[in-house]
Parts: sequence; C-alpha cells; structure tokens
Amino acid sequence: MLSSVVSVGSVRSLASLSRRLSTNQPGSTDGAHRPPPETSAPLPDGEEPRPTKDPSGCSVLLFPGQGSQFAGMCKGLLKYPNVKEMFSVAQKILGYDLLSLCLQGPEEELAKTVHCQPAVFVTSLAAVERLNHENPKAIETCVAAAGFSVGEFAALVFSGAMNYAEALYAVKVRAEAMQKASELVPSGMLSVIGRPQAQYKHACVQAKEHCRSLGIEGPVCSVANYLFPDGRVFAGHQKALDFLQENSRRLHFARAKPLPVSGAFHTELMESATEPLREVLRQVEVRRPEINVYSNVDGKRYMSESHVRRQLVKQLVSPVKWEQTLHEIYERTQGRKFPHTYEVGPGKQLGATLRKCNRKAFMTYACVEVTAYEDE
Repeated sequence: MLSSVVSVGSVRSLASLSRRLSTNQPGSTDGAHRPPPETSAPLPDGEEPRPTKDPSGCSVLLFPGQGSQFAGMCKGLLKYPNVKEMFSVAQKILGYDLLSLCLQGPEEELAKTVHCQPAVFVTSLAAVERLNHENPKAIETCVAAAGFSVGEFAALVFSGAMNYAEALYAVKVRAEAMQKASELVPSGMLSVIGRPQAQYKHACVQAKEHCRSLGIEGPVCSVANYLFPDGRVFAGHQKALDFLQENSRRLHFARAKPLPVSGAFHTELMESATEPLREVLRQVEVRRPEINVYSNVDGKRYMSESHVRRQLVKQLVSPVKWEQTLHEIYERTQGRKFPHTYEVGPGKQLGATLRKCNRKAFMTYACVEVTAYEDE
C-alpha cells in the first residue's frame, strides 16, 4: 500500500544532496556520531585531536511547526529547483491540491490539522531549496537541525534520515490521526507568558480540580510546549484551559491566549493517534541522520533509526521541550562563536523563541522568506 502511494515521490532535494557532500568531507566522520562543533569528544590516549570547525563558519536549520502557516506562503518559492515537483508529488500523496491551498487558502481550511501539517512540512523543505539556491554554503556547512512538532519530520528529511515522499505520507497519517483524537473530547491549547512567581504545575493541579468539580472524569491539563523562560503552552480539556484563562491574574500569568488549534496536542489526549503513526513509521525507511537532529521529547540528538521511530511516536503525547533543545544546540564555552541560524519555513516564531532563549545566538539568525520579496 505505502510503496504504491510513494513510488511517485522520488523527489531528491538538491539540499539533501548537498547535505551528503558536506558530511563526507575529508577529515569528517558520519554526521550522526560527530559531536556538535562547539564540543569535543574525549579521545583515546595518544590520539591527536582533529582541528575543530569554527562555529561561525557553520549553520543550524530550524523548521517551524503547526500554527506558522498563512495563506500566500510558497508564493516566493515556486521559481526554485524541485519546488513545483515537490508539490506535484504532494498532490498525488495527499489527494488534494496542496499548492493551491498554500497560495490562496482559505485560511480556515489551511488551519485544519489535516491540511496544516503537510502544508508546513512541504513549505519548509521548499524554503530549504531557496536557501540552497541563494546561499549554498549555508546548506554545505550545516551541522545541526531541529524542528518544532511536525517540523521535526522536515528536519529529518533534510538530514537524510527519511525520504521526502515517505515522510510526507507519514505526516498525512499523523495529521489525520491527531485530527480524529481532537474530535473525541473538547480540548485545546493556551499560550501563556508567566511572571517570575508563576507555578505552572500547581496551576495545572488547580485546573484539573476545577474540572472534577464539574463532573469531568480523568481531566487532562499539562504543559505541552516549553518555549522560552516563562513561555509555556498548556493543553488539555477545554474547561481546564478556560479556568486558567479566567484565573490568569491570580495564577501570575502576564498573558494567556488560546491558540487556534483543534485539540490538546502533546498530551495524553493524543494517545489514540500513536498507533497509526507507529504503524506507518514501521513501513517507511528510516536511516541514521547525517547531521545532528534534536528530538522534541528530550532535546537530545537522535542516535539511530529505532531512536527516530520511537521518539516520533512518543512526541505526540509528550511536551515539546523546545527551550531545552535550543540550550542543547547553542551551549558553548565563554567566548566561543555561534553558528549562523536559518529558520526555514513559514513565520518567524522560532526566531522569536531563540531571541528569548539566547540573544547572542539570535545575532546570527535569519529567516528564509516563503513569500516573494516584493510581497514582504
């Protein structure tokens, strides 16, 4: 079944090819086992250390997730190599015209989980094509990548760990399963910026107690995204989120804003979506990433094919530890330079979180626009 669906999808990204070339340069080892450029692994006695790369000559790619989409994205990407073919393959795999939806909307259709996740995935990899065309060195010198939620699939494709078409099929299955899980119970997500005295776990406990007082059995309310210091996204039963919003001042939240999503992603309310994703990941080929790719589940690097499969499933019901991931990528000793960072995909949210987590790393950040420059 899967092979017949994705046989149309031998889209080979130029960026992916460049990735392979850059990880096989003289003096470099397989990217999956190479330590980050700002650290050095202990060496056996008597072995000479390899010269380390200057971090300022390296790059990191960040891939956005659901919520970054907007009608009109991709308008500036269609002239780049492979992009039209990528959308042609997407139409065959998804069964609808994704390009038209990205370009023209309507917004409410594009925002649906089933459409939004494939749209962000394909647009992000199309943005890689733009970056590769305009600044090939950024691709050739890339040492690390990370993606927020569904963005992790794009990061894995870029790293050579997954085939574009197979990964898109997995994203399709994931999005449909998450949409179904969302429809089982009224739920959602709430973005919060807390004051220093805010106690997030205690806030969840109070919200769940409130739900029980309303007769809701087994209420769910937990932190679903760790974005930056005092930046959190809660997810769970809608009544729990309503409680948090209504009591935001008492809970020491400076801001509490509902997100336009259909369900409580990255909580146990997504449990029913795990088996469909686990099953499709059994069918697709997964390889060890050729560069460092970091998992949302714990902020650590992927080490093997089985690790990738396991963590992608776990990610559905676990909080996205984005703040921890950024610390892992950009941690370095005093005085060490930072790599260039490129946000590839719609929006600039990941740049905003990087700025709040690490201002020095943000100084070498750039966003690869997905619209035409004359539209910006």
